Amino acid sequence: MQRWFLIWTVCSEFFLCSCSSVASSKWLDAHYDPVANLYTFSSCIALSDLHGDGENKLVAGDLGTGVCNMKLKVYHGTGLLSESTLLDLPTGMVSFLMDLHEPRTPAIAVASGPFIYVYKNLRPYFKFTLPSLEVNPLEQDVWSQAKEVSCSLSYTLYLHCISALLYALSNFLIFQFFLLGLVRMGKNVVVGCSHETLHGYTQKGKKLWTAYLPAPVTTMALMDLPTRGFQAVLVGLANCEVHMYRDKNLVSTIKTPDVVTSICFGRYGREDGTLIMTTKGGGLIVKILKRTAVFEDRDSAPGPPIAQSIRLNVPKKTKLYVDQTLRERENAVAMHRAFQMDLSRLRLAAARAYVKALESSLTPMSASLTEPLKMNAVVQGLGPSFKLTLNIQNTAACRPVMNLAISFLYDENLYSMRTAFFKIPLLVPGLNYPIDTFVECLSDKGISDIIKVFVLREGKSAPLLTAHINMPVSEGLALN
Repeated sequence: MQRWFLIWTVCSEFFLCSCSSVASSKWLDAHYDPVANLYTFSSCIALSDLHGDGENKLVAGDLGTGVCNMKLKVYHGTGLLSESTLLDLPTGMVSFLMDLHEPRTPAIAVASGPFIYVYKNLRPYFKFTLPSLEVNPLEQDVWSQAKEVSCSLSYTLYLHCISALLYALSNFLIFQFFLLGLVRMGKNVVVGCSHETLHGYTQKGKKLWTAYLPAPVTTMALMDLPTRGFQAVLVGLANCEVHMYRDKNLVSTIKTPDVVTSICFGRYGREDGTLIMTTKGGGLIVKILKRTAVFEDRDSAPGPPIAQSIRLNVPKKTKLYVDQTLRERENAVAMHRAFQMDLSRLRLAAARAYVKALESSLTPMSASLTEPLKMNAVVQGLGPSFKLTLNIQNTAACRPVMNLAISFLYDENLYSMRTAFFKIPLLVPGLNYPIDTFVECLSDKGISDIIKVFVLREGKSAPLLTAHINMPVSEGLALN
């Protein structure tokens, strides 16, 4: 019986922990198949409405074993819809519209070997063979000259990516490490390198920022939410994590059971914010972004704040600034001594004022060890009648306080009180004693004054406590 109780306790704690982690996550776990046997990369995966029914399917070029079993797989929901055999390894895939009349059904173009296969309605439709070109003699001459050490101060680097985009980057930085991913985000380019860094560049090659990663990059993809106007870069890492970066800021982290090899974000089925990932072991992960998910622009990674990396708009040095700087350099010792002298005088004046306030009991807390009291006041009402509540508390450990009285000092031309002096009952330690009285404003000029409250002890001339109450301006007149 004890063993079953222990098992139930452990299971309940695990369930509560899992529920709390799910509640704090921005993603819903829609599907996970660790044995899907899907081996692909981000360039070989796409989401497309193949049948024109408003439901997007997942199209993936499966690499198989690298030698055989290369297939074009189509997923619908959580199951495999169809698969077609490929003759060579797929290197890229894109969904496009090739019809000019309605309804326009998307087609799938797959780059495999020296061929481009076009599939329409999940059937082979067209095969395009890339022509073999002879080497340009001028290019061959350039390559032969490249063996020697030669460089140019101004150059342009053209990157022709698998995504059919051509990047022209002038005066670009030559990396000393391999590029593992490249994503175009608006007018900027985000590059992931093999030395665990993420760089942001403009189209002209100007470096904007650098983010350091905890593990090597495995894949990259763009996360675009047009309905929210949100764009970010999804970066798969070798430590079984997927980081989401908005510019330099890390806005979210997703834990995965295996290393992610491909990422695709978009509309899957009828859900817009769907994140599809494949793992190194051939698994398939589908997550859905919660509609209540909010991504903050601040960086969630540990480190210095964002404001530290922002350059200050420092004004230009004026003649007055230069003259003051020279004067401070010449008279640095004298200025420091004068500052220390003024600081010491300020501290002395503050200490004297504090001691004087304690000796004359001008504070709302008693400095006496025999009558440790604390008092605060609350004023209620709009006027001309106000309710004044005094909360008095004995802060002693076990000693009660008795024979106390309260007296008010105020301008009799401005205020009148029903009771300006009354005695306080026995104060038990730890209890709060509210004492109410009423104040009547006699002026209609919209002015206010201070009412002083004194807590007195029989047989002593100095008050135990003193409080100054700033009365509000009366907003009404007494009705006759």
